[in-house]
Amino acid sequence: MFKACKSLILVLSCALSMPLALADELLRADHPDQYTVVKGDTLWDISGRFLRSPWRWPDIWYVNPQIANPHLIYPGDVLELVYIDGKPQLRMRRGPLKLSPTVRSTPWDGAIPTIPVDAIGPFLTRPYVLDKDQLDGAPYIVDFADEHILGGAGQKAYVRRIDQTEPLKYEIVRPGGPYKDADTGEILGYEALYIGTSELQRTGDPATVFINSTDLESVIGDRLIPAGEEKATANFTPHAPAQPVEGSIIAVMNGVSQIGQYNVVVLDRGARDGLAPGTVLRVDQRGELIRDVVTPDSRDKVQLPDEEAGLLMVFRTFERVSFGLVMHASRVMHVNDRVRNP
Repeated sequence: MFKACKSLILVLSCALSMPLALADELLRADHPDQYTVVKGDTLWDISGRFLRSPWRWPDIWYVNPQIANPHLIYPGDVLELVYIDGKPQLRMRRGPLKLSPTVRSTPWDGAIPTIPVDAIGPFLTRPYVLDKDQLDGAPYIVDFADEHILGGAGQKAYVRRIDQTEPLKYEIVRPGGPYKDADTGEILGYEALYIGTSELQRTGDPATVFINSTDLESVIGDRLIPAGEEKATANFTPHAPAQPVEGSIIAVMNGVSQIGQYNVVVLDRGARDGLAPGTVLRVDQRGELIRDVVTPDSRDKVQLPDEEAGLLMVFRTFERVSFGLVMHASRVMHVNDRVRNP
């Protein structure tokens, strides 16, 4: 009897200590008891006030079914940290909403985004990764009207391979270099640099399009891709990959060489590797292969270990490539650094 009671006490003690261990694992030692959301916040930043790992906020988020749009958080809302059966929960108390009845310019309707919208906005819907068949078969510009050498907004361009009246709207892209697997060298897709938008005016060989807007001047050879209907969103649910992931950063957008917080990077893993918008990955700085200058053998080399460098969150996936935003950087990152499960 005494042994049975002792065992029961041990089981109850372990059961009671498990929620406390979970709280210690998740929560920062200096976390606040509540926080009032302000304009400019992101869910990642807010979560970082409460959690050791901000991406794990879904583990403690409590959805209040009595609140309209319980998954969305707005400026003025109050987040409160409470404990239910010893387990931490974040609950929301709806603040005063000051939303005008006009049409929204963003699909999240004033709600706090998961990650900075400005950093990822241009990369959410444009066709930045294409396969070789898509590029080779795409309509292309052969000349511009009125003897222009380059094309800009408000000009006409002549295009081959458009012989149908639908679709009307096209995005102009410029073929770039290949995206390759960092380890095998296999080509995973091709960069498609966004140039601008255009609208079909007349079919034929060549067809005529009107250039509506440009980020860069268009040149002969630029391709036209049908404009997508995909709607942008900046609200993601952060999560670890459902399966082991081992990949690399193969490019960084906007021409920087050293990668830091809020840089957009390209990964050599995509949807077919289990990545999805919201997937969080750890970045490890790839260890260098150095020569051992102490040993008498001049050919003797040492592979230094990889070192943890930060976290990124995938926000857009293609079949074999994906885009991620660096959310935290503890050291400088570079192209060819590794990504893996956090």
